[in-house]
Amino acid sequence: MSEEIISADVKQAYDEFYAGRDEQWRMLGAKYKAKNIVDVCFGQTFTKVLEVGAGDGSILHYLSEWNTFPEMHALEISQSGLEQINKRALKNVKSAGVFNGYHIPFDDNEFDLVILAHVLEHVEFERMLLREIRRVSKYLIIEVPCDYRYGVDLRMKHFLDYGHINMYTPTSLRFLVQSEGFEILNDKVSMIEPEVSKFNAFVNQKKSKSFFRQFRIDAEYFIKQLIIIFSGRKRLESFANAYTILLRKKGDLDIF
Repeated sequence: MSEEIISADVKQAYDEFYAGRDEQWRMLGAKYKAKNIVDVCFGQTFTKVLEVGAGDGSILHYLSEWNTFPEMHALEISQSGLEQINKRALKNVKSAGVFNGYHIPFDDNEFDLVILAHVLEHVEFERMLLREIRRVSKYLIIEVPCDYRYGVDLRMKHFLDYGHINMYTPTSLRFLVQSEGFEILNDKVSMIEPEVSKFNAFVNQKKSKSFFRQFRIDAEYFIKQLIIIFSGRKRLESFANAYTILLRKKGDLDIF
């Protein structure tokens, strides 16, 4: 596979992305991403695990700290991300390397599980990456942000500033992975936790901290939870901020 398949400007944008940026914010988000991974793996055992698009290793940090998987490996497109992973010296991470975004430099069926957490929304050729993952592993976990809402096209700059070039809902992700020959084993729909909303408001956005603002964040989350209890899965998915799914490869793409 050509090393130049990823656009040069995209590669450059990510090369220094993790150099001293927003570490506390990324670690907070990673804690919940790692928890979602653990939750969808309930009842399953995976020994040799690869995270593709591992970023700065923040998710691996928690998975290693919790001893979730005994042997983990990492691939990352960004040189600064790889440097951060190596600096962590995580006990369960046995290797970390840079890759070109599509070619995974491992043998067929080498892994029990591949993790693709908040990566697919950045990928120019998403089906190409999914097929390569299916080659090296029988199982796959994907988590994506649920960015798609009415009027999302009016906020293109906001999402492109984060590198989000693909938009998903739980339904659209399920369609994508099943059309690529994956079987859904477990999934989890999640909303932004109050802890994360408060950090975003009072640290990232530098809003003044007040009892009223904190109460409002807690109340909005509680009200949504009540609505979900009475309205069911459809309403839950409409409130979703992230969707995590455990998959097993079943067959090949079959159209016409």
